[in-house]
Amino acid sequence: MKIQKSTFDFLSKLKKNNNKEWFDANRPLYEGAKADFTQAVADLISGISKFDDNIKAAGLDAKKCVNRINRDIRFSKDKTPYKTNFFAIISEGGKKSHLASYFFQLVPGGSFFGGGVYMPEPPHLLDIRKEIQYGLKEWKKIVEDKQFLKVYPEGVQAPEILTRAPKGFEPNDPADEYIRMKGFYTYLEIPDADLISGKAEKQILKAFATTQPMIDFINKGLK
Repeated sequence: MKIQKSTFDFLSKLKKNNNKEWFDANRPLYEGAKADFTQAVADLISGISKFDDNIKAAGLDAKKCVNRINRDIRFSKDKTPYKTNFFAIISEGGKKSHLASYFFQLVPGGSFFGGGVYMPEPPHLLDIRKEIQYGLKEWKKIVEDKQFLKVYPEGVQAPEILTRAPKGFEPNDPADEYIRMKGFYTYLEIPDADLISGKAEKQILKAFATTQPMIDFINKGLK
């Protein structure tokens, strides 16, 4: 897996020229960059399939794992028409699934990867919280493991953490610190140079393999 420098160049130029006229005039650059990113995603799917049987069985098409570059501007004050990044969701249920997934964002100076669920809908969040409450010992064995914390020093992360236990849970619940989280994911940034050189693939797949037990645990509560 290698990302061509030209792909980063395209995204940088798009950020400075985020309008339909420029995009249409430079569509061949976009098509080349998209194909490059899609191939990288295909390589990641192949690598993940070696340790995640669910991804292997899903037979994912890399093209269907990549998000559209067009922005939904209907309810946004920002009317720029295009995203200035490429983003992929690798999930056994497809990119629109509510299941936990692996993810990879490509953007100049800010690429990252990880896995889990970012901000699940309330019913799905409740299912995950109940699964953690029921299987707390197994959950802690995964996310508090030394190897897990070596790969992800920040541990399992959340976009938001409640200050008190959510409705239906007691504040003294043994799983309280996790029940108050509104998402459960891992996250690491990766330098552009590592992606261009090809050094990143081994690191990303090793980190994904570390995340895989957490993804499986979360999905037990979501299926």
